[in-house]
Amino acid sequence: MTVQQQHAMEQTVLVYEDDPGSPPGVVPVRHPVPQLETQPFPTAIAEPAPQPDSAGPGTPAFRYWVAADALSSGSRMWGPLVPSGTQWVPSVGRVLTAHLDEGIDLNAFYTRRGLEFFHQTVAGVEVFSAQSPEIVRHELGHAVLDALRPQLFNAAMHEADALHEAFGDISALLTALQMESLRVTVLTETQGNLELSSRVSRMAEQMGWAIRQLNRDAVDPDCLRNMSNRFFYQDPVQLPPLGPANMLTSGPHSFSRVFSGAFLRIVAGIFRQQPAQDQAALARAAEIAGQLLVDAVVAAPVVSAYYAQVAGHMIAADQRRFGGAHGQSLRAAFIRHGILSLDAATSITAAEVARRSAGFTEATPGGSDDEGLTTVTVQGMTYGIKGPLTLRAPGEVRRFGVAGADPAGGSLRPADPEQVATSFLADLMRRGRVDVPPEHRSDTAIVDDNPARLKTHEITRSETTDGLTLVRRCFD
Repeated sequence: MTVQQQHAMEQTVLVYEDDPGSPPGVVPVRHPVPQLETQPFPTAIAEPAPQPDSAGPGTPAFRYWVAADALSSGSRMWGPLVPSGTQWVPSVGRVLTAHLDEGIDLNAFYTRRGLEFFHQTVAGVEVFSAQSPEIVRHELGHAVLDALRPQLFNAAMHEADALHEAFGDISALLTALQMESLRVTVLTETQGNLELSSRVSRMAEQMGWAIRQLNRDAVDPDCLRNMSNRFFYQDPVQLPPLGPANMLTSGPHSFSRVFSGAFLRIVAGIFRQQPAQDQAALARAAEIAGQLLVDAVVAAPVVSAYYAQVAGHMIAADQRRFGGAHGQSLRAAFIRHGILSLDAATSITAAEVARRSAGFTEATPGGSDDEGLTTVTVQGMTYGIKGPLTLRAPGEVRRFGVAGADPAGGSLRPADPEQVATSFLADLMRRGRVDVPPEHRSDTAIVDDNPARLKTHEITRSETTDGLTLVRRCFD
């Protein structure tokens, strides 16, 4: 360690450990000066670094150090869990750069160029998304999952989209559980029942409060999203694209709650299996659950009913790493949320894992954006778009024959790739999330030109075909 690094570690900065809430109810604490060059996920902040002891809440300097601490802690959490050689997608570059205030909005983005945060004044309160460690760690989670599975970025499938959002919330949860102070607080708050709503299950309380002032039923009553929930899996192809927060829709943030809810139950279940029910045991449970998730998203094929494949691969990863020690907790959580049917969950035995793994090449992170995807061509005129339109649909081979639960009993039959992709596009259009340039619009174009409506996707010229294609701009 250099003298400069040692000096930096001796200095401290004032930060929030989790979301400030509204009105701000979290007391800032002192942490060592963050080290943004944490490998394998180095980060940077576009704005100049202020002096470590320069200011408190409500100032740009404070927001800088909150964001820096959140980025650093998130990178430290994910680094040991990912396979050796994992790195940011090429367009990000060596370092993931965060821009802390890109204008007025109640949002934050991962754009494959970096992270973008915003601010907005609501009911006299200035809400900065970069001042919430949970939001910063959520956006970092998008970048980490993109590094592990870049194929999901442009995949036209609801469950890939929603898993990205769930992974972001899980990133915030697991990073918070690295901190002993928060582990102690949560164990006290829930009396050891981690499935209950808590300080770490409630995502982005302040942002949620601000959105509720403008649209009361758009988010949960006490936060943006709560991982402590009872949402039960339904095929998103059959769900409406929009609805109030108490209703499950195919929208990625809404549908993400099915998987993130199951993940919280997994952490709780693994915690209950630990010899001692203390804060150290909670740290171990979070680490195990995070490792199994990373193993699963790297290995799971990109298919329709993707949630079920990731769930099955988490059970398989537990079999390989821990001899199936946490299988009961995993199966119980995925069954509770319908991600796996009863027969699907019980079919993934040790013998089945060994049989299905034979002949498969060990999965590695990264790869090309199109790896594992198949091209589906649709008639653009159906959507008011000139010419044929290509979509990237799930196209890999299933390793486990598992699916979500049919409420009537048994398993749901996964939709075919073309249906998955066209349903995904239709829902994007219904939600006004696609930018269709004027030159690609027909006289009956279905476009939403409201400048306040974020366009997560755009229609552009395909580099590989003669027609047009759908590409993603960002995760918000």
